[in-house]
Amino acid sequence: MSEQDLEREIHAGDAERWPDWLPLATLVVGLALTAALAIASAVQFRHNEQRLLNLRVRDVGSVFTAALPEIQTSLASAAELAAATNGDVRKFRGYAAPFAGTGPSHPFVSVSLWQRSRIARGPLTVLGAAPELSAAAAGPFFATAARESKLSVIGLLHAPTPRVGYAYAAQGPGGYVVYASSAIPANHKSPIQANSAFSGLDYALYLGRSQRPRDLLLTSVDHPPLTGRRASDVVPFGNTSLTLILSARHPLAGTLPQRLPWIIGIVGALVTLAFSAIAARLAARRRYAERLANENRRLYAEQRGIAQTLQHALLPQELPRIEGIEMGARYSPGVDGVDVGGDWYDVIPLGPDRVLLVVGDVSGRGLPAATTMAALRYAIRGYAAQHDAPATILTKLSDLVSVSRDGQLATVLCAVLDVDRREITVTSAGHLPPLVIDDGHADYIRSEVGLPVGVEAGEKYSSATVTVPPGATFLAFTDGLVERRDEPISESLRKLRDSALEERDDLAHLLDRLVRGSHSHAAEDDIAILGLRWPSSTQS
Repeated sequence: MSEQDLEREIHAGDAERWPDWLPLATLVVGLALTAALAIASAVQFRHNEQRLLNLRVRDVGSVFTAALPEIQTSLASAAELAAATNGDVRKFRGYAAPFAGTGPSHPFVSVSLWQRSRIARGPLTVLGAAPELSAAAAGPFFATAARESKLSVIGLLHAPTPRVGYAYAAQGPGGYVVYASSAIPANHKSPIQANSAFSGLDYALYLGRSQRPRDLLLTSVDHPPLTGRRASDVVPFGNTSLTLILSARHPLAGTLPQRLPWIIGIVGALVTLAFSAIAARLAARRRYAERLANENRRLYAEQRGIAQTLQHALLPQELPRIEGIEMGARYSPGVDGVDVGGDWYDVIPLGPDRVLLVVGDVSGRGLPAATTMAALRYAIRGYAAQHDAPATILTKLSDLVSVSRDGQLATVLCAVLDVDRREITVTSAGHLPPLVIDDGHADYIRSEVGLPVGVEAGEKYSSATVTVPPGATFLAFTDGLVERRDEPISESLRKLRDSALEERDDLAHLLDRLVRGSHSHAAEDDIAILGLRWPSSTQS
């Protein structure tokens, strides 16, 4: 046998053996790829499930975050009403009556008004069920509420009738505290409705940051804690927080991704191709879900921008030019990300040398406050066009808005200026006094302060007139410029007066400096400030 024939035989043997190990190699490679794909699919499934569960727990947490401003606004308005009316029980009950009772239309089962100086004697008045909070527990809780700038929350989770209590303390004299409580089931179980966007989930909600059984607020299962894959989130809630635990009863991405690793393991190489298509489909679904989330965020930002645009549209775009005086105004929103508020200012010419200045503040936030602000602003313009005096205008406004009907009240300051005579006539409906600055001196104009608009229909108001010297500066502002949770209003007003005298600015720099100074003290309320200045005698 020639060497060439031997070589051909060897190659022929190799060719015969190649089909024997090729299926094995294909099987090994296929099994390896199948195992790798199956493992990757299982890991991806767990990652997606955990990611989706994390998104859902943040969505559920946002529901609780959105509910807090409504609770705080209701109690804050009630507390401010009590402070403004010196604890008038009748007016308090008229305002708080819609909040207390049973049924889904009432947010609280009990609402009560307390005075810190007489806690031992119990509440001044109670609407709905009797408060579960004892006088002994009320003292420390209300003292905490008086120091807080947020809603104070207490858990009465092991009382005969479990409840969650909320307190808000009004600043200023009187020491009034509004306390409300919401009932929770005796077994703390509250399942998610089948038609809810969060159906298919189990949850456990704890008061505070711990997950101890004694801190359990609500749950959808019979025997917490939750088992299986879980996600958690800590949500700020007043002066405390809520710990939310979620688990899914079914795969959030569907049953197919859950079974996919088994399908890949059984079918092998064929399922490898199918898995690529399914994985692409799942990725597309994930991208679609993320696009929807981004679109929701974009729509929220767009709606927020519309609300802010509405707020600025309701304010004067430019101030009228009044010969003989310099005029300026500033508006600054309080908390970024919160809905628009109800602070405003307006300047209404009454003649060649007379002008009406208006500064007001509607209670609450959001579009309802902005809507009420718009109604009041345009009503004032209409009454001014009828040549009504400021006292008459405020009386008419008290018939236009009702805190018991609309759930809102407003403080309003009207000032009529006679430019040539340098006379200022001030009429106040519960508003802070304006400041007059002159030649190194600054004083607030003293006048009789009537009730805020909307507290009592037909309220009568009186006016006070002062004459200012040449070169004087007049400032009217809302409480966001001076009000601080950690100090009395009298001290805040003194600091504003001292700050206004620190240096001799032109009017625009003075307004900017005062607004910056307010923000440096962590102001959380909107600020509206209106100022004007007469020329000095040397300039005239």
